[in-house]
Amino acid sequence: MSSTRPLRTDGSRDLGTVRTILRILPFVRPALRNIVLGMVAALLAGLVSLAIPLVLQTLVDGPLSSGDGRAVIPAAIAVLALGGLEAGFIALRRYFVLTPGTHVEAAMRNTLYSKLQDLPVAFHDRWQSGQLLSRAMSDLSLIRRWLAFGIVLLIVNIITIVVGFVVLFFWSWQLGLLFAVCSIPIFFYSYAFEKRYSIVARRSQDQQGDLATAVEESVHGIRVLKAFGRGRYSLEKFVRQAEELRGTELDKARAVAGLWLWLLLIPDVAFALCLGAGVWLASQQLMSVGDLFAFFATATVIRFPIESIGFLLSMTFDTRTAIDRLFEVLDETNPVTDPAEPRTIARPEGRLAFEDAHFRYQDSPSTVPDLLDGVRLELEPGETMALVGLTGSGKTTLTALTTRLYDVTGGRVTLDGVDIRDLTREELRRHVAMAFEDATLFSATVRDNVLLGRPDLADRPDEARRVMEEALEIAQADFVANLPEGVDTKVGEEGLSLSGGQRQRLALARAVAAAPAVLVLDDPLSALDVDTEARVEAGLRRVLAKTTALVVAHRPSTVQLADRVALLEDGRVTAVGTHSELLATNDHYRFVISSLEEDEQRDDEEVSA
Repeated sequence: MSSTRPLRTDGSRDLGTVRTILRILPFVRPALRNIVLGMVAALLAGLVSLAIPLVLQTLVDGPLSSGDGRAVIPAAIAVLALGGLEAGFIALRRYFVLTPGTHVEAAMRNTLYSKLQDLPVAFHDRWQSGQLLSRAMSDLSLIRRWLAFGIVLLIVNIITIVVGFVVLFFWSWQLGLLFAVCSIPIFFYSYAFEKRYSIVARRSQDQQGDLATAVEESVHGIRVLKAFGRGRYSLEKFVRQAEELRGTELDKARAVAGLWLWLLLIPDVAFALCLGAGVWLASQQLMSVGDLFAFFATATVIRFPIESIGFLLSMTFDTRTAIDRLFEVLDETNPVTDPAEPRTIARPEGRLAFEDAHFRYQDSPSTVPDLLDGVRLELEPGETMALVGLTGSGKTTLTALTTRLYDVTGGRVTLDGVDIRDLTREELRRHVAMAFEDATLFSATVRDNVLLGRPDLADRPDEARRVMEEALEIAQADFVANLPEGVDTKVGEEGLSLSGGQRQRLALARAVAAAPAVLVLDDPLSALDVDTEARVEAGLRRVLAKTTALVVAHRPSTVQLADRVALLEDGRVTAVGTHSELLATNDHYRFVISSLEEDEQRDDEEVSA
C-alpha cells in the first residue's frame, strides 16, 4: 500500500505511562493471577538474597572472630540452602509468567486482526501495510516480553531496593543515609530519561513500520523493479530508510547509555564513600566488622536491582509506545457498522437501486465536489446493466457502494427496496458479490480461492465440487487442470505465480461460485485475450440470465453483455438506454465508446505481445 497516514512522532503524550499501560488490563486480566504469583516468587527470591548477609554477619562476628572452625560449616550450609531457595523461587517465577504472557499476546493479536478485518476500506487506504504489520508482530511481542519479564522485575526490584535500604539502615543508619543521599541523582535522571527516550522510542517503532512497508512493496513489485531495471533505485531508497532507523536506534542507545552511566557510576561512588566511612566507624568501635561486612553484602545484593532499573525503564517506555501504537488502531471508529435492529431479505430478487446517492472521502476539502453527486439508477431483477464513463467519472466508487466497502454520504442504495445499511454486512455480502479488475488471490489452493464466498458448502463436498467446476467452466479457467496438483495447487502469495488473465478468471469464478442475487463486475476481463474473453462472455450470459449484474465496462465488447447501459459523467448518471439508443442520441456516449475502442485495441496488442 503506497499511501500512509500521519504518524505521531513528536513524543506528545495524551496519557501518562501508567495510565497508558493500564489500557491493556482487559487483555491481561485472565493472566493477572499468574503474573502476581510470579511477582511474589521473584520478591521471595529477592528477600532470600537479602537474608544471606545476615548469615554472613553472624559468621564474621561469631565463628571467624572467635576462631571456632566447627561453626563455619552450619553457616556455609545455611548460605548454600538460601542460594538454592533463591534459585527455586526464580524458576518458579519463570514458570508462572511465561505461558500466560503468550496467551495475552495471542488475545491482543486476535483482537487486532479482527479489528483490521472489521475496519472499512477507507482506513486501509490511509495506513501503510508495514505499519500494521509491525504493530501486529514486533509491538505485541514487546508487550508480551514486558509482561513476562519487565513488569515483574521492575516492581520486584523496586521493592527489593526499598527493603534493601531498610536493611542498610539496620546495619548502620549513618552508612545507609550516605548511600541513600548518593542515590538521589538517579531518580532525577530517570525522570529526564523518560521524556527523551519516549520520543526516540516512538520514532524508532514508526520507522520500523516504514521499513517493513518498503520491504513488502519491493517484494510484491519485484517484477516491475526487474523489468524497469530499478533494483538499485529501490535498494538506495531502502538503505536511506535503514540509515534513518539506524540513526534513531543510536539515539536510543545513547539515551540508555547515559542512564547506565549514572546507574553504574553512582553506586560505585556510594560504595567508595561508604567504605571509607565504614572503616572509620569500625575503627571507632561504632559498628562491628561483621556489621560492616553485612552492610556491603547487602549493598552488593541491591546493586543489581539498581543497575537493572535502566534497561527495565527503557523496556517499559518501549512497551508504553507499543501500547500507544496498538490502540491507535483499536481506537479507530468504524463508520460502516451493522444496524442495531437489522432487517433480512429471505428471498432476494436482485432489484438494486441508487437513490440520489452521494459520496465523498472523509478527509476531502469542503470546496471539492462530491465524487458521486446524486446518482439515480435502478436495475431490475435479472437485468444486466453496463456502466461506462471516462476515467475518474466514479465507476469503481459506485460499485464499491453496493457491498458497503464505502458508505454513501448522502442518499441511499437499496436492495429489493431495503436500504442496504439496514442489513448486516454479512447478509448484504451474501446477496451481492464482486469481481475486481485487480484480481487478488490468497496464498491457498485454487479450491479455497474459488469457494471463498461459500462457507455453507464446507460440509457438503459433492455440492462444493459441482459449484466449483461450474464456476471454473463459466470463467474459462480450464488451465487449473494443468497445474501440478489441479484444484489443490497453492497459487502463491496474491496469486503472483499465475498470469494476470489466469488470476482474473479465478476471481471471476469466485464471484460466480458465490451464487449472489446481484453480481458486480469491475472490468474483470481486461487481462484476457479476445478469444478467451468471447468464451467467458458466453459463459457469463448463462449466469447473467438469472442474476442481476452491474458491469463496469472498459471495452465495447463488454457492453454487448448488457441489457442496458448507464453513462456516468462527473459523478452523475446522465443517460440510460440500450447501446444502440445511446449511440444514436448521445454525443458523449459516442466519445466514450470510441475511447474504449482505442483502449481495447491497445490492450489486445499488449496481450498478444
